[in-house]
Amino acid sequence: MNAQTILLILLGVALVFGLGVVLLNRRSGAHHRPTAPPVPRAVDEPNAAPPPAVPSTREQTAVATVAVEPEPEPEPEPEPDAEPVTRPSFRERMARTATAMAGVFGGVRARGGITADTWDDLEEALLKADVGVGVTDALLDGLRSRVKAKEIETADALLAALQSDMSSRLAGADRTLHLETVPDGHVNVWLFVGVNGVGKTTTIGKVAAQQAALGRTVVLAAGDTFRAAAAEQLGTWAERSGAELVRGNEGGDPSAVIFDGVQRAAAKGADLVLGDTAGRLQNKSNLMDELRKVRRVAGREPGVVSEVLLVIDATTGQNGLAQAREFAEAAGVTGVVLSKLDGSAKGGIVFAIETELGIPVKLVGLGETIADLVDFDPDEFVAALFGG
Repeated sequence: MNAQTILLILLGVALVFGLGVVLLNRRSGAHHRPTAPPVPRAVDEPNAAPPPAVPSTREQTAVATVAVEPEPEPEPEPEPDAEPVTRPSFRERMARTATAMAGVFGGVRARGGITADTWDDLEEALLKADVGVGVTDALLDGLRSRVKAKEIETADALLAALQSDMSSRLAGADRTLHLETVPDGHVNVWLFVGVNGVGKTTTIGKVAAQQAALGRTVVLAAGDTFRAAAAEQLGTWAERSGAELVRGNEGGDPSAVIFDGVQRAAAKGADLVLGDTAGRLQNKSNLMDELRKVRRVAGREPGVVSEVLLVIDATTGQNGLAQAREFAEAAGVTGVVLSKLDGSAKGGIVFAIETELGIPVKLVGLGETIADLVDFDPDEFVAALFGG
């Protein structure tokens, strides 16, 4: 037997021995695998506490829900009350006119007595304030008679008498904005007339906001169909005041728009229709005829025209008197809204309108905001002219 044969026999023996060891280890591990110790059974004892209960899945969910529920947010602090809207005063808005007249009055007082120059100064001051020639002459003629009769002897007494007479000329007028008691299914109509540029559409918007604040339901009728921006401007005010807007086609019949506005208001049970009209030039007879038509249509059932308000720019001076005459004849004006009575406006046109035409000034615009449209107070107005 050679060496190669012996080597092969040894390798075979080693292989067999190794396989045997592996098989022996596996069998030994299966018989000696460790087991868990037995759980001892509880011994029944009279005072033994029961084992703790394991919560159910539903209870676990409820506990988890309560645990993650966020705490309620604190209530927000109440907002501070809005500051009250302050009504502007005539004295504040008419400071420029009052300053000019104060210079004249100061000169009158400086003379001590009443002379021919006194009358000249007073006449100039009144005319510059746009009181008008007719009213100025009537005021001064009455004062001259009282001076001649020795009822007035000093400059101070003369100025006090002038202020009193001016207030008296504006006393007693009905300055109420009327809402008639109308049958069911009817509605009050306020028409606004005036030339372009006087602030008519803005005035309507302010009146709408004020009436809405009083709890009244308002419909705006955009009857100024010839000015492209008028309906859009009125629409903005309608949104601010919560009013409904009725408008027509550009260049359409203004009377038809006013009629539609009245019908809409009556159907929804609204309290008031505010009707805009085109800015008529008072010297155009055909346009004034159209305004008469608007007035007639607005008064057809179910409409009841309770106010026709003429808006006049206070800065126009005596030209406003000519406007008032034409519009009063065409539309039956019941009252005047004097706009822009601030800055350079003089305001004396009030006397000419009320004394010569008998039309009361009912509202006055003292600025740009809603609060600046106020009821006309004649005593406060005259006092402002005299710097009081």
